[in-house]
Amino acid sequence: MRIRIVSSIFCLAFVLAAGPVQAQYGAKGPSNRATGENYRFEFGAYFWNPTPDMTIQSEWRGIVGDRIDLVEDLGIEKTRFTQIRAVLRPGRKHKLRFEYTPVKYEQEEGILRRDVIFNGKRYNLSLPVATTLNWKAYRFSYEYDLIYRDRGFFGIILEAKYTDVEATLTNVVVDEFVRARAPIPAVGAIGRVYVAPNISITGEFSGFRLPESIDENYKGRYFDFDLYGTVNFSDHFGAQVGYRSFDVFYKVETDEGELKIKGPYLGGVVRF
Repeated sequence: MRIRIVSSIFCLAFVLAAGPVQAQYGAKGPSNRATGENYRFEFGAYFWNPTPDMTIQSEWRGIVGDRIDLVEDLGIEKTRFTQIRAVLRPGRKHKLRFEYTPVKYEQEEGILRRDVIFNGKRYNLSLPVATTLNWKAYRFSYEYDLIYRDRGFFGIILEAKYTDVEATLTNVVVDEFVRARAPIPAVGAIGRVYVAPNISITGEFSGFRLPESIDENYKGRYFDFDLYGTVNFSDHFGAQVGYRSFDVFYKVETDEGELKIKGPYLGGVVRF
């Protein structure tokens, strides 16, 4: 799947690179950028409704924890979140990007199907468990558009992601939590093509993988895929609909977590 995504983005790059030949061999005409490409600052707000697939495992003082599925074992349900994005564009091919995604899942009375050990404590299936998962995902990116045309572009992305995840399990006897925080470097690619003067399709993928071969006690990955369409009503306003997925895995000694969320989103952008 990821190979097809990356291949599609690079195919788009070749299409854009083969754009107007007269730009190389003749006088360049006046710019006729698509609607929505004339801006210095862009701000977007979105509603995201992803499907969760999450597991965690935590040990304490040598007591190895069970691998707990937050959906199957604890009853975490699908929830809608908000997301904000901002883009500062100091030059035609240069973009500084920021993104913040606060993810929160709560289940006040989950019913365990089995006894589980979490952070050194046993949670019995006979007692309801309240579960809270807070996941704050920050993204700081620099984008350089290697190819830029009036009807599309292809660029590379260099970024630093910051992830802060905290999971809490509580019943009438036990109250425990585990937290993982880390900055994560990543690289990626982005491509956009205008299918009409005011309608575009954009795809981007970025990621990072820390192999276990470096240190058997530490392992991780972070893959981020985004595909969306934009309808620009003017240079200053637009609406977007898309599909987004986060795929995060971490291993720190005997603690592990695998967090996957994916699904559609809807939002709007304003530009200046």
